[in-house]
Amino acid sequence: MTITIYHNPDCGTSRNTLAMIRASGEDPVVIEYLKTPPSRERLLELIAAMGITTRQLIREKGTPYAELGLADPKWTDDDLIDVMLAHPILINRPIVETPRGTVLARPSEAVLGVLPNPSIGRFVKEDGEVVETGQAATRV
Repeated sequence: MTITIYHNPDCGTSRNTLAMIRASGEDPVVIEYLKTPPSRERLLELIAAMGITTRQLIREKGTPYAELGLADPKWTDDDLIDVMLAHPILINRPIVETPRGTVLARPSEAVLGVLPNPSIGRFVKEDGEVVETGQAATRV
């Protein structure tokens, strides 16, 4: 089973999500999307697979969102995609794609719903929050 995470190593939620995937026994394909942004077509596929709107994928915090005036409803989906491609930091993360589904893993435990083995036991996030998921996973 191939699992792909669009990851930002500077993001705690993204690091927690990656750690949860690995704790489940999976070795994901890690795409650092700030270094290797998805194409327009790929971004549209991910949005459709997640069942969210283009606007729901835009990250506001720590980005040029306000500076670019992206809250203005004048922006079409095509415009917003163009801006995300020009400024990949605007793409919210982490996005995780598995054969069981694709999610924007915010909060990080949202990834558990698409993992083949979501029972990772007791997981402690970087901020100390504990996630309990049942039996600990074992690597096969």
